[in-house]
Amino acid sequence: MPSTLHRTGAALALALAASLAVPTAASAATPAPTPATTSTSSKAVGPAASDRDRGTVTTPDGRTFITDDQGRALQLRGFNAGKWQNDRVTAVDVAAMADQGFNFLRLIVQWEYFEPEQGHYDEAYFDYVESVLDAADREGVHVMLDMHQDVYGPAFGHGGIPTWATRTDGLPYEMDPSNWFNDYFQPAVMRAFTHLYEDADLRAAQEQLWVKLADRLEGHESLLGYDLFNEPFGEFQEGEDLATASGRIEATQLSDMYDRLIGAIRTVDDDAWLFVEPTVLVGYGVPTQLRSFDDPRAGGPRIGYAPHFYNTAVEEGGDWTGDDGFVENYEAAISAYPAASGMPTIVGEWGVPNSRTPGNAALVAAQVDSMERFASGWAMFYWCRSASGGYCALDASGQAAPGNEPAFGPYARAISGQPGAEHFDAATGRYTLSYTAAAGPTELWVPSAAYATAPKVSVTGGKAHYDAKKQTLRITAKPGSAVQLTLTR
Repeated sequence: MPSTLHRTGAALALALAASLAVPTAASAATPAPTPATTSTSSKAVGPAASDRDRGTVTTPDGRTFITDDQGRALQLRGFNAGKWQNDRVTAVDVAAMADQGFNFLRLIVQWEYFEPEQGHYDEAYFDYVESVLDAADREGVHVMLDMHQDVYGPAFGHGGIPTWATRTDGLPYEMDPSNWFNDYFQPAVMRAFTHLYEDADLRAAQEQLWVKLADRLEGHESLLGYDLFNEPFGEFQEGEDLATASGRIEATQLSDMYDRLIGAIRTVDDDAWLFVEPTVLVGYGVPTQLRSFDDPRAGGPRIGYAPHFYNTAVEEGGDWTGDDGFVENYEAAISAYPAASGMPTIVGEWGVPNSRTPGNAALVAAQVDSMERFASGWAMFYWCRSASGGYCALDASGQAAPGNEPAFGPYARAISGQPGAEHFDAATGRYTLSYTAAAGPTELWVPSAAYATAPKVSVTGGKAHYDAKKQTLRITAKPGSAVQLTLTR
């Protein structure tokens, strides 16, 4: 793994953002598109069932959780990994994540590696992806495969979509060495997205890759599903500002692409969850204009929402001030669309470039707290070690980097019943959980890193059993009971 990692400029450029009127938290929560019919009933299945034979459970406040093979509300917490050729995920990595209590891996994969030449697939790369899933099968880690791109692909000095699938019509491209995200606004890059969305042969090639991949991987118990397209973008029309262009792209070209890919994958895999992403504009508190999506599979739809959660000023090297309304605006904007559509929300990427500064450490805590309110899972960026900073979530010894402790705290991995509220204060060690019980045990990860000695357990409405060796706590309760749990040091 690399010792440091940088993601500078991954949010929209500040100069472009200056022209955008960001709504307040109250005004951001606008009505979402009309949802497709969504099943919100949990489905209990037998113990021998596949990891993906699951349903959903939805809370009164509109949060939807994927259920595990016992019908319990599943909470996913983990990391992004595998983005670079010299940073492939190994079985040791997967085991290390599991040993620290994490049950989720957003595995970054790229079209350019699957199909470096048109029609010629690299079977070794498919084998690599399968080897990660094999390890995750053994470790009980749930995997979301993310089809990643940054600034379209290698034709522009970045990664993602292969050069042979890049069409620019001869428009200019000049890389910005000071901020890689500015490269998205180059005419050649924007035109390449238009061709991907509109050209019949490129559409067919993209669908064919997904069919081959889904057919190859179908059946892995650890495979939760697929993130169809990372941080999508497109081409501005004359006179459009950022908000108008992003909304149009989401409502038309991007939604159309998702419809096509959903249909293609469903020809070979009826089980996987399929996750859609908005453009990165949601980071400014602007609700997405994505349409709702029909799922042709038999039974309830399995379409999820996978937005990202980055702060622009922090991305540009600043230390979070805490008074910019960022978390409040984001939370208000992000919630309406998945709630109206009955979609589970799993934050595909979030994190800070240096958690060791006071403001950024506070941002990590604020984001974890926020995601406890609107999401059923998240993947932090990025699984690697660093002694000094960068996006590496771990310190040099492989433990939580200073400031990242809130992300490494206790959490309820599987809740038997209706989830309520959950919160962890890393400074004091106080953890609280509430839920309405159903039949079956609720299981929590309670790390020794947060509790050097056995935590003090207070529970009403149920009975708790703490296993120090396994770093877990199990709660049983009569169905319908209101359970309140508190852990302290």
